[in-house]
Amino acid sequence: MKDKIFLSAAEKKELRLKRVYMLLPVLSIALLFLLWNLASGGDKTDSFPSPLAVWNRFLLIMKRPIRNYTIVGHVLQSLRRIFTTLVIAWATGISFGILTGWNRKADALLTPLFTAFRSVPPLAWIPLITIWFGTGEGSQILIVYTGCIASIVVNTQAGLKNVTKMYLDVGTVFNASPRQMLFQIAIPSALDAIFAGVRTSTSAAWMVVLAAEMLGGKSGVGFLIVRGMDSLDLPLVLMSMIVIGIVGAMLAIVTQIVEGVLCPWTRIKSA
Repeated sequence: MKDKIFLSAAEKKELRLKRVYMLLPVLSIALLFLLWNLASGGDKTDSFPSPLAVWNRFLLIMKRPIRNYTIVGHVLQSLRRIFTTLVIAWATGISFGILTGWNRKADALLTPLFTAFRSVPPLAWIPLITIWFGTGEGSQILIVYTGCIASIVVNTQAGLKNVTKMYLDVGTVFNASPRQMLFQIAIPSALDAIFAGVRTSTSAAWMVVLAAEMLGGKSGVGFLIVRGMDSLDLPLVLMSMIVIGIVGAMLAIVTQIVEGVLCPWTRIKSA
């Protein structure tokens, strides 16, 4: 016979609270759908599609793709663009952030120029990029790059500048070379800040790629919104917006998981 586990009153209360916290997200989503259905008036109005109309539009695009892509295909096209851009942005942004965060001469020379660059909103670059490079795939990637590069540079730079002085002093005591100080002390100490930039740049890239696709893309979720707007297909517009929110949340979760795996001490700090 298995031993019974007896819980104290405080433990029972904590267990009940955990169950309540698990139910609250489900309750909030159910409430959202209820309010959405009430606002749409069921299927009595065309000005605000009902949940059923949006679901039917989802089923329709899965059966009858737009430009040979279902909604999944359009999402994958958008993700392909942002991951291509992010690889370039992370490589160049982290390198630039390390350079300006560690080298005082490079910081004094390059940081003012970069500050001026990042002060310009990403969408303000769209007219110039469009005029210079057209509206093709390369232009969309360049637009996304301008939108996500700043956050990774700023966070990396801040992480390198704020390395705990005691760590550097220990390296000095043990006669560490400048290369060892950088790669074995400074950069590992700045990983928290670097991954904060990775998370921020990922969400920024997802937002900017949608704007880029709305300005001449032939595929992607942003293209679907423009397609729905031009054809007055409001269920398509609303369905695309919901997909944007879901994918954005999934990207945030994935980056958080990756950070927890590569930087497990961040989970200890937040616990």
